[in-house]
Order: sequence, then structure tokens, then C-alpha cells
Amino acid sequence: MISVIIPTLNAERVLVPTLSALVPAVVDGIVQEAIIADGGSTDDTYVIADAAGVHLVQAPRGRGTQLEAGAAAAKGDWLLFLHADTVLDPGWFNEAMNFIERIETGRRKPAAAYFRFALDDEGFMPRLIEMMVGLRCGLLSLPYGDQGLLISRAHYQRLGGFRPLPLMEDVDLVRRLKRRELYGLKTRAVTSAQRYQDEGYLMRCCRNLGLMLLYLLRVPPRVLARLYE
Repeated sequence: MISVIIPTLNAERVLVPTLSALVPAVVDGIVQEAIIADGGSTDDTYVIADAAGVHLVQAPRGRGTQLEAGAAAAKGDWLLFLHADTVLDPGWFNEAMNFIERIETGRRKPAAAYFRFALDDEGFMPRLIEMMVGLRCGLLSLPYGDQGLLISRAHYQRLGGFRPLPLMEDVDLVRRLKRRELYGLKTRAVTSAQRYQDEGYLMRCCRNLGLMLLYLLRVPPRVLARLYE
């Protein structure tokens, strides 16, 4: 029923836990396939994908392009877009299936779902960032890609899919959804805190906020991508 699409670029360090969290849903027949949409990895990402038996799709580098290529190759009626360094909590598929069932039985209108953001680190700053993300989602209905996005293929196609953007592809798609078309799940999507640890939590937060403000001011995503890197 669900095709999981994971964009990768040299993701050998984080990919195994992400794929392992999908195994119970595969065993239960809920996840039909996992697709790695790779943008030109030079590490052992391909080896891991082959060992895990996932479908590998190669695409030009850029999350928007990779995600769209993965979606085009997917066979499931539902698509779950998931970052390579994001691990879903055990039992995630129970809540996801409840959401899908309510839509398919007409008990709620078509919508996309996202998971609750969490970082795999201890301390005050990770918890503060998680709280701020929760406020952003609640007040602005603006989840990011590291929270995953579960959406029906039909709804995804009506929106026009991911655009070939090097950055902010997740925000671009979510902003095409109406507020009532977004639903927050309680299950956590635990994302690697490595970048926060490497750059410093405050610096990383300031940079993310700055990039978002520049995006809202219509600075081209290709320029933002250079700043991000």
C-alpha cells in the first residue's frame, strides 16, 4: 500500500537505521516497497541499498529532483517521503494506517500527514528545538521534510509533485497544501542531530531561519543551496 521514497547522497552512515525501522511494516504488508532516489553517492550507499533489497533510482542531484524521480518509480497508492537520516519510532505504521483508513473510507477529506519532529541527542537545546518545531507546525502548518510526508499518489499528483528545486522543495510542496489538508501524527520521526552538533545548535538554528526568510523573500533556491552548502 505504501511506497517509501528516500533521497540519498553519501548516506552510508545513517541509512541502515532508517531502513531497519521500515522492516516491521514490510513484514505486515503495509510498506509495499522502499525506493532509494540517489543523487550520485560515492560511498557505500549503493551497497547498503542492494543488501537491503530496495529499489534504487538514480537522478540528478537535488532533493526535489530525486524525490520526484522516486515518486515516478513508485507503485503504491500512498507515498511516504522520508529523509535518509530520519528514523521512525516503532509502531509508526499503526498510526499511519489509521490515518489512511479514515481518508479511504471518507471519514476525513484528503490530506497529507507528517510525523512529530525529534532529535537523537540529549540536553536542553534539542528539546527546545523540538518545541519550536511543534509551535511552527501548529501555528503555521509548515512541517519540514525531516518530519516525513505521507500523501496519497492521487493527491500528490493533483499538487503537481515536487518541483526540481535544490533546496526548500519540502516547503514548496507543503505550501501548496491547504491548512486543513495537513495532519500531524503523534509518532516521532527521530532525525540525526549531527549537523546541529557540528555547527552548534544556535548557529544551525540561525542559519535555517535565515534561509527560510530569504526563501520567503523569493531568493532563488539555487542561491539558497549555495549558501546552505
